[in-house]
Amino acid sequence: MAAKTVLNYLPRESVIHKLTGTTKLAFFLLFTFASMITYNTWVLLGLFAVSLAAFKLSKIKFREVRFMMIFMLVFLVLNNLFIFLFDPNQGTTLYGTRHVLCHLFWRYDLTAEQLFYMVNISLKYFVALPVAILFISATNPSEFAASLNSIGISYKVGYSVAIALRYIPDIQRDYHSISQAQQARGVELGKNEHFFARLKNSVNILLPLILTSLNRIDTISNAMELRGFGKDKKRTWYMKRPFEKRDFVAIGVGVVLLVVSMTVTIRWGRFYNPFV
Repeated sequence: MAAKTVLNYLPRESVIHKLTGTTKLAFFLLFTFASMITYNTWVLLGLFAVSLAAFKLSKIKFREVRFMMIFMLVFLVLNNLFIFLFDPNQGTTLYGTRHVLCHLFWRYDLTAEQLFYMVNISLKYFVALPVAILFISATNPSEFAASLNSIGISYKVGYSVAIALRYIPDIQRDYHSISQAQQARGVELGKNEHFFARLKNSVNILLPLILTSLNRIDTISNAMELRGFGKDKKRTWYMKRPFEKRDFVAIGVGVVLLVVSMTVTIRWGRFYNPFV
């Protein structure tokens, strides 16, 4: 069975994949800024709908990015927990009202404003994550490097990022192969073993994985040096595609979303308070 990988390119025949790397980078930045500058629930819900629509258009299945979704949910729960533990009154401070639902213990009152604030925090993550996953999963690393170079970033930096994105799935496959070899030798990594025992056995995989990674990096470095990489100040790109109508439409949508988010934030404030 092939190793399951995350944060890797998933080729599809979709309108999202057909966009140029520069377009996807521009839309990602515009969409991220639009979601960052506001806590207005209605704006976030609108951005969330756009995010889900883009994910649907990409034809990428949920099971293919399930690990990232689960990781986000775990991080989200911990983030909200620590927000409440460190400052249970942050929501009341931001919204300017206080409606206590119940008293928990000591100084911890569960307020409607705090719950609403944490819902908005969670919504911001749900807005940004699908687009971030799309940006990684629907963009060929070489095309991404070309897009970085097209906005003025050195092609050496762009190429380094492309190699890193290509290298992540390789590391995961190497880890999977090494873990299977270790299990064949009697090293238990399954659920039947205790957690700390599995953790200790997993550490034993790191040394061969590091050695394999260093060997691959050395091979890539030698190959690039033999081909004269970095000799010239500019380079051409095989994956660089011309802009088409759909690219202008995608960037236009990103600009409209950013303008709407900024307009709502300036006119009605950054926080929407339903308790007034």
